Amino acid sequence: MKDKHTVRLTDRKRSLIFICLVVSGIASSTLSTAMTTALPNVVEYFGISTSVGQWITSGYSLAMGMVMPLTAFLITRFPTKRLYLTGIGGFIIGLLLSIFAGNFAVMMVGRILQACGNGILMAAAQVVILTVYPVEKKGTMMGTYGLATTAAPIIAPTIAGLMIDTFGWKSIFWLVLVIMCLSFVLSGFVFEDVLELQDKKFDVLSFLESIFAFGGITLGIGNISEFGLVSVQAGLPLLIGAVVCVFFVLRQCGLEKPFLDVKILRNRNYAVSVVASMILYLVMMGSSVMMPLYVQSVMGYSAVVSGLVTLPGSLATAVISPFAGRLYDKMGIKRIFVAGSAALVVSNIGMFFLSMSAPLWVAAVLNVIRNIAIGSLMMPLLTWGTSNVEEKKVADASSLLTSFRTIAGSIGSAVFVGIMNAVSASSAAAYGDQAQMHGMNVAFLGMSAGAVLLMLISIFAVRKAKR
Repeated sequence: MKDKHTVRLTDRKRSLIFICLVVSGIASSTLSTAMTTALPNVVEYFGISTSVGQWITSGYSLAMGMVMPLTAFLITRFPTKRLYLTGIGGFIIGLLLSIFAGNFAVMMVGRILQACGNGILMAAAQVVILTVYPVEKKGTMMGTYGLATTAAPIIAPTIAGLMIDTFGWKSIFWLVLVIMCLSFVLSGFVFEDVLELQDKKFDVLSFLESIFAFGGITLGIGNISEFGLVSVQAGLPLLIGAVVCVFFVLRQCGLEKPFLDVKILRNRNYAVSVVASMILYLVMMGSSVMMPLYVQSVMGYSAVVSGLVTLPGSLATAVISPFAGRLYDKMGIKRIFVAGSAALVVSNIGMFFLSMSAPLWVAAVLNVIRNIAIGSLMMPLLTWGTSNVEEKKVADASSLLTSFRTIAGSIGSAVFVGIMNAVSASSAAAYGDQAQMHGMNVAFLGMSAGAVLLMLISIFAVRKAKR
C-alpha cells in the first residue's frame, strides 16, 4: 500500500524534488574531499603548517560526525522545505566565509558550516527519497542519488586538481557556490513538506552526549595516524567518546521519545545492514587512502599519475550506482550483496600479491573492480536496512547508519595507513627497498580480511527474501 506522501505528489513534482536533492547533494558532497588537493595551496596562502592546514578536511569530517545524530531530530521536528532550505543556506554562508576568509580561523568556521549543511542535506535527502517513492522504486532512486554521496567525493580531488592549476584553489568554492545558489532557488519553488512531523522535545543532555560521543570517537580515530593510538591526542578523545557513547545509548533506551532511537538496532535486518555498511566503509576509505600512497610513495609516480590511476575506478562507481539500485529493486539484496562482496575480496587480494615490477594498469584494473563492488553495495545496503524499520523511524535509521559508517570510514583511513607504516618500518632490514611495498601488501591483506567477513555476512546473515 502506498503511503499518503506518495499519493499526493505528482510524478512531475516528485521528479523535480529529486533533481534538487541530486544537484545539491553532488555539490555539497564534492567539498568533503576536494580540499585534500588544495591543502598545499591553503597552507601557503594562510602561512600555516601542514598539521594545522589538514583540519580543512579532518575538521570537516569531525563536524559531520557530530551533526549526523542531530539530523534525526531535525527531520522529524521541522517542516521538510524549511529544513532543506536552511541546510542549503548554511552551506552557502559557509562557502562565502571560506572564500573571503582573511585568516585560517574564519576559513575553518566556513568549513564547519559547510559540514553541518551537508549533514542536514544528506540525511534529509535519504529520508525524503525513501518516503516519497514506492517500495518498487526506492532502490533505483537511492542508487541514482548514490552518485552524489559516493562518486562525487571520489572524483572531486581529480577535478579539484585541474581547477586549482587553472583558476586557483578558491575556484572550487566559487563553482559550488553558483550551483548551491541555483539549487536554493529551485528548491524554494518545487519543494514541499513531504515528511510527517513528530511531537519530540529537544533533549539538551542527549544532544551534548551525542557531540562528545560521536565527535570524540571521530576525532580520536582521525588523530591515530599522526600521533599513534597511545597518545593524548588520540587516546583521550577515544576514551571520552566511548564512555559518553555508553551513557548516550543507555539514556536513549530509557526515554519514551528518544533523541536518536538506537533501539531500532533490535531489528535483525537493519542491524545486519549497519554492520555490513561499517565494514564496507572501513575497506572503502582504507583503499581510497592507500591507492595514492601506493602510486606516489611506493612506486614513485606523480600526483597526476595517481589521479589517472584512480580515475577509472571513480567513473566505475558513478556508472554502477544507478544500475545497482535497479538490480536491488528487481532481485533484492541477497544476490547483489554476495556478488559485490566477492568482487571486493578479489580486488583486495589482488593488491596483496602485487610487486614492484607489476605495471600500474594492474592496480588500476583492481581498483575498478573494487569501486564496482563498493558502488553496487553502498546504497542497496542503506535502502535495504532502512526499509526494514517502520516509516516513522526512517530518519533515525538513516542518521544512525550514516553516523556509524562515517566512524568506520575514519577507522579505515587511520588503521590501514598505520599498518602500512608499522610493517614497512619493522621489515626495513629484511626487505630493504621493498619494505614499503611489503607494508602496502599487508595493509591490503587486512582489507581482504574485512571483505571476506563482509562476504560471510552476505551468505549466512541475509535471508533469501526479495527485499
